[in-house]
Amino acid sequence: MNRVSRYNEIKSYTTKDGSQIRELIHPDRQGNRNQSIAEARVAGGGQTIPHHHRVSEEIYITTQGTGTLYIQSEEGGGAIEVDLQRGVNVVIQPGERHWLENRGRDDLVILCCCSPPYGHADTFLT
Repeated sequence: MNRVSRYNEIKSYTTKDGSQIRELIHPDRQGNRNQSIAEARVAGGGQTIPHHHRVSEEIYITTQGTGTLYIQSEEGGGAIEVDLQRGVNVVIQPGERHWLENRGRDDLVILCCCSPPYGHADTFLT
């Protein structure tokens, strides 16, 4: 496996939550074991579908755009709202329902770090 990835050689795809994902580092391609990192894009005015991960913890690192991240605990209740802009970073625990809303015209761009690595089987639409 190749330990190196190059941004312009990585194809993006639409994931279950509706965001455009570009997996920058993932065990399926680079051979690492415990984490993955991907770039997620949400188009201006768009939003992702509420979802959760049973196993993966996520760290969101906002690199571009403005928006809101909604996080709801496993127990339910009201969602907390985190205003996102470049430099705002957030931890999402396993089981927490979450979704993104882009409030701007430009893409909202977030680096998503997952441990254990992201997998479609651990993404549940809610």
